[in-house]
Amino acid sequence: MVMTVLEEMRIRSLGVIDDAVVELSPGFTAVTGETGAGKTMVVTSLGLLLGGRADAALVRIGAKAAVVEGRITLSPGDPAAVRAEEAGAELDDGALLISRTVSAEGRSRAHIGGRSVPVGVLAELADDLVAVHGQTDQQGLLRPARQRQALDRYAGATVTDPHATYAAAYRRLRAVATEVDELTTRARERAQEADLLRFGLAEIAGVEPLPGEDVELAAEAERLGHAEALASAASVAHAALAGNPEDPEAVDATTLVGGAGRALDAVRAHDPALAGLAERMGEISILLADVAGELAGYADNLDADPLRLAAVEERRASLTSLTRKYGVYGKDIDGVLVWAEESTARLAELEGDDERIGELTAERDALRAELSGLAQALTDARSAAAALFAEAVTAELASLAMPHARVSFDIRQTEAADETSGIEVGGRSVVYGPHGVDEIELLLAPHPGAQPRPIAKGASGGELSRVMLAVEVVFAGSDPVPTYLFDEVDAGVGGKAAVEVGRRLAKLAQSAQVVVVTHLPQVAAFADRQLLVEKTNDGSVTRSGVTVLEGEDRVRELSRMLAGQEDSETARAHAEELLATARADGPRGG
Repeated sequence: MVMTVLEEMRIRSLGVIDDAVVELSPGFTAVTGETGAGKTMVVTSLGLLLGGRADAALVRIGAKAAVVEGRITLSPGDPAAVRAEEAGAELDDGALLISRTVSAEGRSRAHIGGRSVPVGVLAELADDLVAVHGQTDQQGLLRPARQRQALDRYAGATVTDPHATYAAAYRRLRAVATEVDELTTRARERAQEADLLRFGLAEIAGVEPLPGEDVELAAEAERLGHAEALASAASVAHAALAGNPEDPEAVDATTLVGGAGRALDAVRAHDPALAGLAERMGEISILLADVAGELAGYADNLDADPLRLAAVEERRASLTSLTRKYGVYGKDIDGVLVWAEESTARLAELEGDDERIGELTAERDALRAELSGLAQALTDARSAAAALFAEAVTAELASLAMPHARVSFDIRQTEAADETSGIEVGGRSVVYGPHGVDEIELLLAPHPGAQPRPIAKGASGGELSRVMLAVEVVFAGSDPVPTYLFDEVDAGVGGKAAVEVGRRLAKLAQSAQVVVVTHLPQVAAFADRQLLVEKTNDGSVTRSGVTVLEGEDRVRELSRMLAGQEDSETARAHAEELLATARADGPRGG
């Protein structure tokens, strides 16, 4: 079966690097060289491939851009392969090609499998491909929050499942508690709002406006205000059309049109065109008669009552007052009615606050009781996992020249200041948060009789390095990733302890790819492949290159790391002894 392996990286114009290829072993690769050179090359380059932050300062002076390319062989069905294919990438004979370009202006581009992708996709792939550990990770391990995360990660589903259930209940409790607080703290404001709504609705109800009423009353007021003029105009028009009974000699339009029609009717049979005009004249005569009749009725029905006009104006004034106060949805009475409808609904909501507060308070209390049980279950699960985790890490420390060291976890809770700020667990009111009620701290007793102390206080630099390595080895058995990069994880370690660190890394490399940036020959000797990063300077430009060390070259480099002298016979003998010890532990390169 094909293993997931980071095969090589090619680095161009990165810092002092002109063009270098870093060939990595499927097993254990050690990167050595001058102080800082290997770290800069391997760690920074791999960080870029894994979606790390780009910085224009990384681009070599005089170059337009820095480029890092990587080739990763993926196992069939590997989550990283699936995610890459989802992003549109294509595999090259089972290998995924990744590249990252950083321009001198600071712009960054990422490609996987020939497809341009957001840099965030590289970070997603990194979660399934590589675990990077360095000095900053050691410092992170000193924080209780990181120690809790490490324990939860080791426990797996036995903790993550109850933690997910607890977290969901916690989020709901916070939402309910926030709403209760908002309703109670804003009670005065909401009461004032309700009073204003009641006043407005009462004022509108007192007027009882009807839809479109203001428009109809405006038309009526206009008619009543000009009743005399309208009646006079209608009378004059009626007399002009139908005649004035008091003046028989007057000529009216109806009489004239009737005479014209009769004249045409007398001769219409002699010319079809004239017959047509006669027809139209007849229609005009009928229309005049209809209009004259309606004018007579209009004048008779016109109401010129000043009392009615006064009543209409008073009603209009009441409607105008409502529109001015409540017509926020329009400048007519219909806008007032819309406001009244929405305000009625809002008032019902406000008046239901007391009932809502009661319901939410009951739900909050029920959630607090539920959360107490879930927190206890989460604590129990963590306690069981902590015992197994501590036992496994302690066993690993025995393989790292710390045979008498003991690791344990302190899982405790903090008493709440009052009942409202905590939940009851084990008969006590304790502080709680999104991750439960537990405060978790990793303790170390480095030798028999020593009191277990937090690793931040009780571990030296070398001990902390070995504790972190032991933790990662334990993780490799429970939550493995294909590749581990250790950046000087052996800092502060020397002598026999360094040999044991190298031996343990070699053992880890039997199930995963391990890349170690190291300054210790005891560690480098156990590697399947050793890479030398060295700087050259021609007087004007400093460059770095990478060389695969084999045979005599590897002995010389180990001698330099041991004594600072490549040709020292004593150092060479010691280097050969280290290599022999490493070979005796299993099949190693070199």
